[in-house]
Amino acid sequence: MKTLHANRNKYIFLIVSFIFWFCPFIYVPILSPYMESMGGKYTYIGVVLSSYGLMQFLSRLPIGIFSDLMKLRKPFIIFGMSVSAFSCLAFALTDSLGWILLSRSLAGLAAATWVVFTVLYSSYFTDREIHRAMGSISFVVVLAQLVGMSVSGYIVNEWGWHAPFWIGGIIGIIGIALSLFIFEPKEGIQREPVKLKELTSVMKEPLLLKISLLSILAHSIIFTTMFGFMPAYVLEIGLEAGDISLIVFSFMIPHAIATLFAGKVFVPMFGQWKSLKLAFGLTAFFTLLTPFIHTKGWLCVVQGFNGFALGLLFPLLLGMAIESIPHEKRATAMGAYQALYAIGMFAGPFLAGILNSHAGIAASFYFSGILGIAAVSLITVWNRSVSKTAYKVKVESG
Repeated sequence: MKTLHANRNKYIFLIVSFIFWFCPFIYVPILSPYMESMGGKYTYIGVVLSSYGLMQFLSRLPIGIFSDLMKLRKPFIIFGMSVSAFSCLAFALTDSLGWILLSRSLAGLAAATWVVFTVLYSSYFTDREIHRAMGSISFVVVLAQLVGMSVSGYIVNEWGWHAPFWIGGIIGIIGIALSLFIFEPKEGIQREPVKLKELTSVMKEPLLLKISLLSILAHSIIFTTMFGFMPAYVLEIGLEAGDISLIVFSFMIPHAIATLFAGKVFVPMFGQWKSLKLAFGLTAFFTLLTPFIHTKGWLCVVQGFNGFALGLLFPLLLGMAIESIPHEKRATAMGAYQALYAIGMFAGPFLAGILNSHAGIAASFYFSGILGIAAVSLITVWNRSVSKTAYKVKVESG
């Protein structure tokens, strides 16, 4: 009976997690073209897209610290689910560009509560099962994003611009109801809050800072392109709103598959730094190639390769971010890492929006491609210095 209850708790949690990410991602592919249809300029679209990352950057650590101080997770999960649902409904009920900015900012605030989700879910498992647990919840996140983004264009074609927001809001309300049944131990989850001294010492770790910078660049690329201006580009080259779903599907399937290959195939074959260099290099190439593609078939192919390359990056960066950090400081390091990479989620779309307003929508892809090249250059320099240090130590030791 105890096992039955434990399994039920896990399933309810995973369903709520699916809904949590489905709600904001069901409208991501149509958001930039929707704002364009309302007369929004590229600079303003960039501001709206970047507000999602800005709210996460500002809110993630405070939410995590406050949750640790209260030793409670469930109220924060209900809060996050409620804000996510309200964000969708605010989109659906208004036709104002100002409300769109507020709604997207609220979606960012909701996403910042995800750190609390992962802490509570991990408490359902023993230490030996923790990697399997994180694998399960990561799969649910990718699945929710894939399903939401894949149906978005089709829904708009059938029922109009507001339909994805209504669907996201209604499903979000179901998520709020289900989140009330999430199990949290009565004694709470014992976890020490992040201390400022610890945070400062962790932030001085050279490898964490390097990986965080690379992650900022990677998140800038994906939030500027596929989660940003790609749907607007699809319509710009004469394709239909329904074709957005096909392009998203072409990107997201390889993106999800790549997460399985990063640690099992590429790292053993090439090593971590070379794998990162290869993934960033491929991302830069296919992103720079995108503005030269004007047919649906080739755009699907290019985005498929790009999705795979970006899918390799994120698990590699996540693992490398904490590998040099002592175990007792890894929770702090992860909080810092997540807060830092959110810089890319707002800086990338914001700068791309300004560039697009002056040079057209292709500018966002050139900008993102240059970020990929910059990442390759940084990795080359850092890897060379690591190799020199290792060689020097080897010589000195005889």
